Amino acid sequence: MNATPSGAIPSPNIWNSPQVYELENRAVDPDGVIDAAMRAIRDWDGAHVLDIGCGTGYHLPYFAERARGVVGVEPHAALASVARARVRDLPNVEVRTGVAQSLPVADASVEVAHARWAYFFGPGCEPGLAELERVMRRGGVAFVIDNDATRSTFGRWFRRFLPSYDPVAVERFWSRQGFARRPLDMRWRFERREDFEAVVRIEFSAAIAQEVIASHEGLEVDYAVNLWWREY
Repeated sequence: MNATPSGAIPSPNIWNSPQVYELENRAVDPDGVIDAAMRAIRDWDGAHVLDIGCGTGYHLPYFAERARGVVGVEPHAALASVARARVRDLPNVEVRTGVAQSLPVADASVEVAHARWAYFFGPGCEPGLAELERVMRRGGVAFVIDNDATRSTFGRWFRRFLPSYDPVAVERFWSRQGFARRPLDMRWRFERREDFEAVVRIEFSAAIAQEVIASHEGLEVDYAVNLWWREY
C-alpha cells in the first residue's frame, strides 16, 4: 500500500474513525438537498467527475450512475484502499491516492469537481484551488460543500467547538476566489440513538460532545451548509 502523500492534512474524524464516519455519511442529507442543488447548477450526466477527498468512496457510486467517468482522490492510503474496494465492480470509476494541492489528474480533464467538507476552512486552500484551475475544463463547474456556522443547531454546536472560526472571513475568502454561494438547509437523520452519539463524539471535543448528547433528544438534527460553486 502506498504511503500517505506529503502535504496531506489529517482529518480527525474520518482518518481516526472511518467506520463511525460511515454512519455519518448515511445520516447526512437524507432528502438529497445538496445533490439536487448541485444538479440544478451543473448536471454530471455524461461528464468527467473528480471527487476531491473522497474518503472511503461513499459518493463515488452515486456519481458513477450518470457520469462518463469518475476519479476519486484521497490522501489517506487506507481510506483510498477501502474506496477502491467499494467501486471495484464499477468500470467507470478509479481511485487515486493524492492531495488537493497536487491532483493526480491531467490538465483540463475535469468537467465537474466535488469537494464535500474538504475545504471548509477557506484560507490555506489556495494551492488546491490553483490545481482546480489546472484540471478543470472550460465550462466545467467545481462544487465545495462546507458548514454554514451562522445558523442551525449543528452550526451552533460547531461554533462552540471552534470559537475561533470566523464564518464571515470564510465567506469572503470564497467570494474572492470567484465562487458563488447557495445556502442550503438539510439535516442529519440517524436510525439509532447510539449512532448519533458515536458521530457526535468524532465531530466534537469530549466536553462539547457530552453536552450535545445530554441536551439534544431524538435522531434528527437541523444542519445548514453552504454550497459554493464556480464555473471555469
